[in-house]
Amino acid sequence: MIIAFSVQPTGEPSDPGLTRDLAEGSDAASVHDAVAAAVRVVRESGLPNRTSSMFTEIEGDWDEVMDVVRRATAEAGRFGSRVSLVLKADIRPGHEGELDGKIERLDAALDRN
Repeated sequence: MIIAFSVQPTGEPSDPGLTRDLAEGSDAASVHDAVAAAVRVVRESGLPNRTSSMFTEIEGDWDEVMDVVRRATAEAGRFGSRVSLVLKADIRPGHEGELDGKIERLDAALDRN
């Protein structure tokens, strides 16, 4: 399966020690540090993934992908008192390599036209 998700914390950081971890010039209202923390969890998972300006996609089986999304959301949650999670799933049992395969098929279709 492929999950595309985005997380965005709001409110004051729930982790009281977090302010010392924010990048210089950052404040609690910015989300780039929270997104970086969430993406770090995804990248360290070892599962196929990619990040764009709006979403992070991750591919694997249901349990491992949802575990990574859960941990990434929790990590982003340190940066706020509440977290918004947007999630879209393509559940296709028995298929692997679709993170790249879908793009390859799209490019091939575009090349034919």
